[in-house]
Amino acid sequence: MLSRDDVFSELGIGPVWRLRETAPEQSAPGTYTWDTLADAVARCTACKLSTTRTQGVLGVGDRNADWLIIGEAPGADEDRLGEPFVGQAGKLLDAMLASIGLKRGDNVYITNVLKSRPPGNRNPEPDEVAACRPYLLAQIELIQPKLILALGRFAAQSLLDTDEAIARLRGRVHRFQGVPLVVTYHPAYLLRTLSDKARAWEDLCLARRTYTSLTPDP
Repeated sequence: MLSRDDVFSELGIGPVWRLRETAPEQSAPGTYTWDTLADAVARCTACKLSTTRTQGVLGVGDRNADWLIIGEAPGADEDRLGEPFVGQAGKLLDAMLASIGLKRGDNVYITNVLKSRPPGNRNPEPDEVAACRPYLLAQIELIQPKLILALGRFAAQSLLDTDEAIARLRGRVHRFQGVPLVVTYHPAYLLRTLSDKARAWEDLCLARRTYTSLTPDP
């Protein structure tokens, strides 16, 4: 009988909840500034994606934002332009943010779990997610967000260290290092699955309510 890891291997994916077992040695998050972090991502060779990417994609937006949006990994357009969520999924993300009164770059910072594009936009592998984890932790420490919105299964599972399905993770408020975290579907998924847009709207409303509860009117 195949073990759980063997099954994932056969499917060409890996269990993202085993990140801590494979994390490479890198600078601790607290040692980074924005300049040194950007340089580290640009020069990173911690995993095999460094040999196939065009460039590392750190993130974009307000570096003092209350809202931190975390997706999965750069796609082809992001790899080419060096900015996350710039294709059709990016347009949908902008519309999603606008629906709750937010705008890219205005109290919003957008990044991905991976800073390098997996070839053919395949699923991230555990060692790749682990290699980028210190960079993501450094971003969170530098930004000090009030709320994290995790887009898609890989972002949610890697942040929450779980293998639970996104259907079970959404609809409630989690915490990541003390920061409230809300899970919703990735915009690329919503482009293919229109029926889940209503659920994504519920998640956005939950995120907005959670944020409002943290920042009451004076």
